Amino acid sequence: MLKHRGFPGRLPNTDFQFTIRRANLKEGATKIIRRERFKDRKAMDRRADTAFMAALWAHFGEDPFERGNLDAGRLSWLFGREVVPAEDPFDPSSYEALLKIDVARARAAFPEVFDPPADAPAFDWGDDDDEDQA
Repeated sequence: MLKHRGFPGRLPNTDFQFTIRRANLKEGATKIIRRERFKDRKAMDRRADTAFMAALWAHFGEDPFERGNLDAGRLSWLFGREVVPAEDPFDPSSYEALLKIDVARARAAFPEVFDPPADAPAFDWGDDDDEDQA
C-alpha cells in the first residue's frame, strides 16, 4: 500500500480521518462506494469534504493518483462525482486503484477550494503529524 507522505492524516481538531495507517491484510482494502450527500448533512461533515478535496487538489492536482492509504470512507463521499476512476477496469477494493479529480465537477461542488476569496488565508492543517514512520 502506497503511503502518501505529506498528505494530512485528518481534519485538524476532529475525528474526520483522511488516511489510514496500515493495510488490512486479512480482509483487503475497503471497497470504495458512492455515498449520497444529502442537503441536510451537518456543517462539520461538509467541512470535512471540503478539506479533503482541498488536500487532494493540493497534493495531486489534475494528475491520476493511486488510492494507497487514502481513507475509503472519506473517498466514498466524493467518489463517482468529484473523484472518478482513472483506469478501466477499475477495482474499488484495491489499494493500487487509480483515481483522478473530475476538475469541472469538483469546481462546481467546491468553488472555495479552486477559487478562494482573495482575503482567505491558506488552509491550516495544524501540526497533526501522526503518521507511522514505517
